[in-house]
Amino acid sequence: AEVVFFYFGPSGGGGVKANVDRWMGQFQDAKNKKVETKEVDGVNVTYVRATGTFLSGRPFGPKTPKSGYALLGAIIEGKQGAIFVKMTGFETAVEANAGKMKSMVEGALK
Repeated sequence: AEVVFFYFGPSGGGGVKANVDRWMGQFQDAKNKKVETKEVDGVNVTYVRATGTFLSGRPFGPKTPKSGYALLGAIIEGKQGAIFVKMTGFETAVEANAGKMKSMVEGALK
């Protein structure tokens, strides 16, 4: 699995809904979609999950369909702007590491 972090500054990166929609749009017919927001030490964290055929590639570039993939994303709504964490890879790898990613995100906020 691959994990990437994005930070675009205090007002960059778009809102939570725009990013959830964009991440879901990276799948052909996303399955098992789940979006949940929880508060961790006063900070909202939105988790996004989906499985299916992931369309891998750079924004606005050609896409390579990868079947059997999953996504676990976290949007951390920090005071200095949102931090976006996205893990993608084979569904088995993402599921095997989902708890570790959540522990990393939530542990950093405590």
